[in-house]
Amino acid sequence: MNNTEFKSTFSLLNADYIKLNKNWNYHHVISPFYRLYLIDDGHGSLGSDDDDLILEKGFMYLIPSFTLCNHHCQSFLSQYYIHVLEQNRDGQPLFSADRRVHKIESNEADHKIFQRILKLNPGRGLGKSENPKDYDRPPTLDLFQQRNNLISLGSYIETKGLILQLIARFLNDDKPNSVETKKIPSKILDAIHYIQTNLQANITVEHLAERAHQNTNYFSRIFLNYTGERPLAYLQKKRIERAQYLMLTTSLPLSEIAIETGFESLSYFSRMFKKTTGLTPTHYKLNNSIV
Repeated sequence: MNNTEFKSTFSLLNADYIKLNKNWNYHHVISPFYRLYLIDDGHGSLGSDDDDLILEKGFMYLIPSFTLCNHHCQSFLSQYYIHVLEQNRDGQPLFSADRRVHKIESNEADHKIFQRILKLNPGRGLGKSENPKDYDRPPTLDLFQQRNNLISLGSYIETKGLILQLIARFLNDDKPNSVETKKIPSKILDAIHYIQTNLQANITVEHLAERAHQNTNYFSRIFLNYTGERPLAYLQKKRIERAQYLMLTTSLPLSEIAIETGFESLSYFSRMFKKTTGLTPTHYKLNNSIV
């Protein structure tokens, strides 16, 4: 991503320090917001039996929105956590090309930032429940957002700055995504922007190439080179991501979500959704956000 194309803003949903036990055991967690964890004792995991990602003392973790993971603690785990919502209607989401769980070694400055965010935003914990299905629902997310109006403007702005500092630490990861380190040509950036702001339209590769004044095959190859995906595959992924967001944050029926995200029929939407996420839309909605 070209630095000048960065348009994301991040707002705080939740922040707290918590001690967990074996009851912290949830599967197939997919949220519309980012999770930041700093582990100061114990062990846990975010993976599965086949692909475990261990949560361990002295490390910090970032889970981008719509990244599938499991939460598991065998005995004891203590951590700072922050949930933040990315708002980016027109630009490309910051981690859209790299929705893995990111892990880096933490330092004293990271601890101080988490502690400062908690001090600026008292009472922003999740309360009694640590079950993601209890706090991913639209009314709850709205309530979390409204709490940003209960602090001073100075504290609000400082909190945003501290969140950006933490996220920037993961962008300085020594294993950068090879696609994002390339300087993307303006015509490809324009195509990405057009796709993301016209998901409901009938978009074809020919139309995208025509907008870029390029041959269709050439445009498709260049798009693949800079994004890691062919145009239609990229379009499909963005439509599914948008559908996930609508399913988690609205009460729209699946038929309307299919139309809103550019699918020609509910059956086709269901088929592509399962192919991409491994779950049917109904199963996904029931297990993640029942309005």
